[in-house]
Amino acid sequence: MKRVLMLAAALAVAGPVFAQNAAVVNGKAIPSTRVDQFVKLLTKQGQPDSPQLREQVREELINREVLMQEVEKRGIAKKPDVQVELELSRQSVLIRQLLADYAEKNPISDAAIQAEYDNAKKVQGEKEYRARHILVEDEAKAREIIAQLKAGGKFEELAKQSKDTGSAANGGELDWAPPGTYVGPFADALGKLQKGQLTDAPVQTQFGYHVIQLEDVRDVQFPPLAEVKPQVEESLRAAKLRSFQQELREKAKVQ
Repeated sequence: MKRVLMLAAALAVAGPVFAQNAAVVNGKAIPSTRVDQFVKLLTKQGQPDSPQLREQVREELINREVLMQEVEKRGIAKKPDVQVELELSRQSVLIRQLLADYAEKNPISDAAIQAEYDNAKKVQGEKEYRARHILVEDEAKAREIIAQLKAGGKFEELAKQSKDTGSAANGGELDWAPPGTYVGPFADALGKLQKGQLTDAPVQTQFGYHVIQLEDVRDVQFPPLAEVKPQVEESLRAAKLRSFQQELREKAKVQ
């Protein structure tokens, strides 16, 4: 009777202890809190908390513990290359958390998103142009090409001598693009042309001399802010994080 009472007392004490553990592997406990932490990470990624998920997590933790005990037996964690990899992984986790913390404490405002959207819209402009061009080294050659075109020469044929080999193979044709896509002098000249018109004089840029013909013009179909807001916000967040990293780097004393 005395032994039964002692066993009952021992079980009464051990009960709460076992309740705190999800499992015990070769005498080493896996705390229930570790299951909770693992589940919390998974729910942040969109998985719903459920008994099935918790059982899967428990099994995964048991498998990991079995493998980790074998790792310890074989001394794998002490190998130099493993040590380097572990340190790099540790840094990656901590840096990711640092950036996440910074992003959380420095959210992107709706005003900033609106300003970025308005600026992009301004840069895009209200019109898109489809043009042809022929790019050559010297002005005299460009003037000669203009004269040939005005005399009835085919743009597609003359474009074969263009330095811009990409468009030369396509008759000098450029894809639809807003003026801001092009360098200043080219964009300015394009904006002054009427549909079907050819530049009267060569247009000089850092690339050489251009002969330009405007093929067509159309209104820009710019998406509404609601449609692109997530992309704008992510772009601003990425820029803010780059600025944060650059600021830290500039403050650091590097020898």
